[in-house]
Amino acid sequence: MPQRVSEAFTLRTYPFQEADLVVSFFTRDQGRLRGVARRARRMKSSFGSGLERLSQVKVFYFQRENRELVRLDSCELIHSQFDLARDFAAGVALDYLAEVSEQLLPPAETNERFFRLLASVLDCLREDPPQGGSPGALWAVVDYFSFWAVRLSGFLPPLEVSAESRELAAEMLRKPVGQIRGGWSRETARDLRRLLVRAMEEHIERRLVTAPQIELL
Repeated sequence: MPQRVSEAFTLRTYPFQEADLVVSFFTRDQGRLRGVARRARRMKSSFGSGLERLSQVKVFYFQRENRELVRLDSCELIHSQFDLARDFAAGVALDYLAEVSEQLLPPAETNERFFRLLASVLDCLREDPPQGGSPGALWAVVDYFSFWAVRLSGFLPPLEVSAESRELAAEMLRKPVGQIRGGWSRETARDLRRLLVRAMEEHIERRLVTAPQIELL
């Protein structure tokens, strides 16, 4: 049982037994996996802050055939979202990105483009975080991520939305997220965002918890 090393994003953790965590994480080369991190809830854990929501890490783990859960050994932090999480709006956006990724990504299916999507929108949020009542890149990131998450998952619906939203969707097809930040607000492309959320919820087992919270910001 050789050790594997993958670049990954931590999506979600669940308490397990007295001191362990079950971790859902999205790797660049193996797709979304779940594993047990032994003693991760103890003060002197080898995982540090690498298991915080959407931390980008290099994760070391052991994987056996025909086993649903891998065994996590340790991780090295590449990028933390700790500074972003201090802002309430950014924290809700992080919750949304993590929940959508957790629900849409099938287990153990490599999706390099989705991995790069997640990395790019997080980079954009870190470069222009919400602060002082200004949304920064938040709404551009939420809409851009929603559009591409649905498209990469293979079920982008017909865009029965306003002409402005269709133009923005066309722009998102042509440009990276960092180039479409100007002029976005809570109202920008709201109808497109709601259409994409409905499309997601038709393809997962439950309604998205974070989608209504996004709309309340």
